[in-house]
Amino acid sequence: MSPALAWYRRLIVGALCLSSGLAGVLLLFLWADRLWAAVWAVAALIVFVGGWILAGRFRRSWGYVEGPAELYLTYGVLIRQLVVVPYGRMQVVDTTADLLEQALGIATVRVRTAASTADTRVVGLPLMEAVALRDSLAARSETFSTGL
Repeated sequence: MSPALAWYRRLIVGALCLSSGLAGVLLLFLWADRLWAAVWAVAALIVFVGGWILAGRFRRSWGYVEGPAELYLTYGVLIRQLVVVPYGRMQVVDTTADLLEQALGIATVRVRTAASTADTRVVGLPLMEAVALRDSLAARSETFSTGL
């Protein structure tokens, strides 16, 4: 996974902590005691620092391998998960990138299967690697088609 994935997560956490922290401090300063506004600001700072640290661990937790007949995907910081997706069960493989991901040069490859509840996506890949993975998975899914 690209190191830009950690920066993506840090920017999201930073924006959320900054906006909720400022709004909370302003509202508490106007309608409550200054002490509560300070407590809110410290809480927002603690959440930001925790999010900053976890962003690097989140990036390192993602991994994938294209096996001979399945795609293996592992992720999770607190709870590790292993998802195995047979190529023959893949119905749609696409690449997505929101504006921030585009600015950082990363993308997400999503794999959809019939009746799957698993979160089957490979996040934080450099754009060219994501396109290559999408093409590879699409080609393999046609090769292993189960004829459903």
